[in-house]
This record gives sequence, structure tokens and C-alpha cells, in this order.
Amino acid sequence: MEESEIKNLLGSVKEGAVSIDEALLKLKEAPFEDMGFAKLDTHRGIRQGTAEVIYGAGKTKEQILEIAQKLIEKGQKSVLITRMSKEAALYFAERSKGVIEDFTYDELSRIGIAGRHPDPKDGVGRIVVATGGTSDMPVAEEAAKTAEVLGNRVVRLYDVGVAGIHRLLDKKSLDEIMQANVIIAIAGMEGALASVIGGLADCPVIAVPTSVGYGASFNGLAALLSMLNSCASGVSVVNIDNGFGAGYLASMINKK
Repeated sequence: MEESEIKNLLGSVKEGAVSIDEALLKLKEAPFEDMGFAKLDTHRGIRQGTAEVIYGAGKTKEQILEIAQKLIEKGQKSVLITRMSKEAALYFAERSKGVIEDFTYDELSRIGIAGRHPDPKDGVGRIVVATGGTSDMPVAEEAAKTAEVLGNRVVRLYDVGVAGIHRLLDKKSLDEIMQANVIIAIAGMEGALASVIGGLADCPVIAVPTSVGYGASFNGLAALLSMLNSCASGVSVVNIDNGFGAGYLASMINKK
């Protein structure tokens, strides 16, 4: 049950359309659903404002479909599936026909979205997702699509890294940065983009190091350490390639 549903339920009690006992029974429903291979947190939307998300990596295609169907059955309007393989997406699309209202899959970000797509109306302002290079786009799209599914307006600024900093300082890009409510800065190599944006923006900056780079980048460790040591104030850092975590955090900030 989502927060809006609880408000409607309480409103119905106030109006006399639903009895107190009926409402109590509804609220007493188990806070999780035990499926044997997974325990679904069906009350997460009430506690945190955002419902359960499925992490697709490591799960079978059958498990992903079963979990998504159960979440929607329990009242979740849309289900975000991260790190979903193409094979699992094809299986999901075929087996969910007639059961789940809609399903889309983006191969670049490996994001699947089951159910209704929310309108970007919940956020206070806009979230800007900026990348150092085109190679960072898979992580960037994971962040952007996560933020969009959570009801935010997202602006993408791709390939604006410090190797050609004039691209970032272009008037159009600067205007987007200055008007953003929160910025996600995504970069591999030495990860300098986050510090540069942090020195320009007046809003929180979430830095995402990526595993893009040559040998001494150590699969994103060099970018991670650079971002952690940023001299720009207001820069926070999530884990390597964690676009989902950045998009989720940005949404929390943007809704305050």
C-alpha cells in the first residue's frame, strides 16, 4: 500500500464509507510477502516514500517476473528493475502480456520498467545528469531513468568532460547547471568532472565514478578516490558505476 492509498483509506473512514475495523484490517496486512526465494517489502513505500525496486543481477528471469507480478498485485503502480539482462527482458515481455499493463526495457542502461510510467511531477525542480564522456552513458542512463521513474524531470548533458571543458562552459550547458536543483556528475578516468561542476553549481552534486579508463584507473578506483577528495564543497559520492543509487538520492533531494 502506498502513502496516497493510506490517505484515501483514512479519508474514506472520515466520510463513513469504510468502517474503522475494515480500515484496521487493511493496515494490518503483512508488511512483507514471503515468496520463499524472496521477502518483498510491501510497506517500503509507506516508510520511505519509494516502493521496492528489483535488483536484476543474480536473479533468474523467472524470479524477476514473479517478484514484479507480486509487487503489482500488492498495489505497486510501477516496478523498476535494475541490471536486467536482455534475456530476462525478452522473457519478461513475453510472459507478462495480459498480466502487467506495460513493460519497457532499455538495453543501454539495463533498466526495465513494469507497469504505469509516472508523470515527472513530484520533483521540486530539475535533476541534471552530466557525463565526462560518451562511455559513461550506461551508468548515466541508469541514474536518469531511475530519477524519471521516481517522478522527476531530468536534463541530460552528455560528453562534457574536462578534456574539452568548453563544452561544459557553453552557455546552454551552464544555464542548465545553474538552474538545477541537484546534479549527478558521472565520470571515469580521473573523475575530475565532479569537482569542476561542484565549483560552479549552487546545489548538491552527486558524484558517480565509473569503471571507464585505462589500466591505472583500476576499474573506477582512481575516479572514486578523486571524487572523495574533491575540494569543491557540496559534493557527495556514491559507489563505482552506481547510477541507481545516484538517481535515487537525487530524487530524495529534489522532493524536499
